[in-house]
Amino acid sequence: MERCLELLAGCESCHNLDITGGAPELHPDFDYLVLEARKLGKQVKVRHNLTVILDGNPRTGENKGYLPEFFAENRVEIIASLPHYNEAVADKQRGVGVFKKSITALRLLNAMGYGQPGSGLVVNLVHNCDGPLLSARRSELESEFKKELTEKYGVIFNHLLGVTNMPINRFRSRLTESGKYNSYMESLVNAFSPEAVGRLVCRSLISVGYDGRVYDCDFNQMLGLQVSDDKPMTVFNADLNALLNREIVFASHCFGCTAGGGSS
Repeated sequence: MERCLELLAGCESCHNLDITGGAPELHPDFDYLVLEARKLGKQVKVRHNLTVILDGNPRTGENKGYLPEFFAENRVEIIASLPHYNEAVADKQRGVGVFKKSITALRLLNAMGYGQPGSGLVVNLVHNCDGPLLSARRSELESEFKKELTEKYGVIFNHLLGVTNMPINRFRSRLTESGKYNSYMESLVNAFSPEAVGRLVCRSLISVGYDGRVYDCDFNQMLGLQVSDDKPMTVFNADLNALLNREIVFASHCFGCTAGGGSS
């Protein structure tokens, strides 16, 4: 964390710190990292697990009910997964009861100003889709989500981010077991869009593992495809010039980010 903060402090063109994980808010130094990055004038984005606000830390018993206020005070941009606006569909993917807890957490964030017009407090939701998603369809989905969540639950948010399910790890195993891997890959390749290439996240981001190893994105991180110069790169041996001029590591799963309208 300290080394990442040093790199951020020394890079005027690095404007964002994007904190992710299963539930990064459960890390004991999460608050410290947010506060120090804000002192540097960086925008902080958090891939937030909504249920943490209500459940707290199951290992330590620490209450995390203060998070909505903490996020608002530090102008943290929130990116939260909500598989679907239908409770049954969402719970099937994330577990029984997760949808209701997520709705309650979103209401608490709304009460702090998140999603409210003119507040500047951003909460975006993430929808994982099976296969290429065209930009037009993403807009339709966003309208559907907003209509359903507002009318049924009084919840508002800024944008819906559409992320293609990547053919790696568990999803790849599921595709392979069902004999659908080749056809899924074919659909991604056939939907290749040059326009999506210009917006690839790996062109403007580096992903840092818990041990300091550097990757081009979190998908490469899950696959162990580490950025390498003469030797594998970490935040401890890399300088900013090397990071900003590195050669990006590609593999077949990258077609997931270049298909259709690309992943948000």
